[in-house]
Amino acid sequence: MTWKVRLVLSIVMTSVMVLMVTLVATWLALGFDPGFLRQWFKAYFVAWPIAAATAFLFMPAARRITDRIMGAFASG
Repeated sequence: MTWKVRLVLSIVMTSVMVLMVTLVATWLALGFDPGFLRQWFKAYFVAWPIAAATAFLFMPAARRITDRIMGAFASG
């Protein structure tokens, strides 16, 4: 997988995941009060770059670990 493909995959995958996680976490912390959307957007835009960078950097290792796990199941 090229670094460009990894970058786009990291952006797309984490944007959806962080959107849902920050939505639920913000709702659990605040409920749907008048400042909910502002706090949710703030949480999203702080968390998303961290998640995207982490996914981009960790994806090669995650693929290797996944291949090892699946190889263990295939040979057993």
